[in-house]
Amino acid sequence: MRCGTREVFVKIEESTNPQWGKPPSQRSAEEHIRYSMVILDKPRGPSSHEVAAWVKKILGVDRAGHAGTLDPKVSGVLPIAVAEGTKVLMALSRSDKVYVAVAKFHGDVDVERLRAVLQEFQGVIYQKPPLRSAVKRQLRTRHVYSLELLELDGRYAVIKMHVEAGTYARKIIHDIGEVLGVGANMRELRRVAVSCYSEDEAVTLQDLADAYYIWRRYGDDTYLRRVLLPIEEAARHLPKIWVRDSAVDALCNGAPLAAPGVSKFETPFSAGDLVAMFTLKGELIGIGRALASSEEVKKMERGLVVRTDRVVMRRGTYPAMWKRGTRAKT
Repeated sequence: MRCGTREVFVKIEESTNPQWGKPPSQRSAEEHIRYSMVILDKPRGPSSHEVAAWVKKILGVDRAGHAGTLDPKVSGVLPIAVAEGTKVLMALSRSDKVYVAVAKFHGDVDVERLRAVLQEFQGVIYQKPPLRSAVKRQLRTRHVYSLELLELDGRYAVIKMHVEAGTYARKIIHDIGEVLGVGANMRELRRVAVSCYSEDEAVTLQDLADAYYIWRRYGDDTYLRRVLLPIEEAARHLPKIWVRDSAVDALCNGAPLAAPGVSKFETPFSAGDLVAMFTLKGELIGIGRALASSEEVKKMERGLVVRTDRVVMRRGTYPAMWKRGTRAKT
C-alpha cells in the first residue's frame, strides 16, 4: 500500500480563477452528497450489492456502487461511491486488501511449523477461484504481500493477510492446511483495510442514516461531512497531477492531458500507472493512465502526459479555453 506522502514537483507556478469551480470543502451539502464516498463497515449477512442499495436509499440518490465485493458472511471495510462519484470506482477496485481470518485446522499444528508455512505463501502464488465464485475458474497468479500469525489457540489460528486484489483468502487457508498435512477451513473473515482506508475510519449504516437525518431535520451538515468523504478521497492512494485552469474543460470532455496543461505533480510515477488529475482548487477532475514517467514529465514541454479514462467533473465547470489547438478568447 502506497499511502505515504509523496514529493510535489512544481512545473509551472500558476494561480486559479476563483470564479470557476470551488474547493471541495465549499460545496453545499447537496453537492457534497453527489460527489462523495463512504468507507462503510459492512455487517455480516447482506451482500455488498444490498448494502450499496441501502446507501442509495438512505441518501436519496440515483446510484451508488461499491469497490471490492465482500461475501455476505464477510464483514469489514467496503468503500462505496455515491452518485457522480461512482465514475471513479475503478481507482479503488484494483487496490490491495488486508484481511484478518480465523482458520480452523483439522489436526494439531506446531506453531513454528505454521509460521514457516506462512512464510512459504508470501510472494507470488497460483490460485484457482473456488467453485462458488463470481469469476471464471481458471488458474491465475496473485501477490501475497504478508501473512502474519496473530494468535494460535489449539486448532484455531488468527491470521492477518495483506494481499493483491482478487486473492481468495478462503483458498489460502485451505492450501495452508494442505501443506501442513492436516487440512483447514476458514471460519470467519473480516476485511480491515482497502488500500489506504482502514477500519478505524469506517462507519456503519446507522451512522450514515443518523447523519443524513440530522442534516434534513435540523440543517446541520457537520456530521454528514464527517461520515461522507469528498470523492477526492477516492484518489488518496494515487499520484496526483494538478492542471492549469485552461486545461480543465478539455479533460472534462475526455481529452488527454498534454504537458502544457500541467502545473505540478507528485512523484514518483511510471508510464502506465493510474494517476489522478486535480484542479488547482483541489477538485478531482478524473483519473487516467500516465503516458510518461514523472521524470520524463519534468522535462516535457509538449506531448501527452495522461490518457483520460474516467471523468467525474461536469463539463462547463471551467470555461473552454482551447479549441482545435488555439486559445479561445475569454
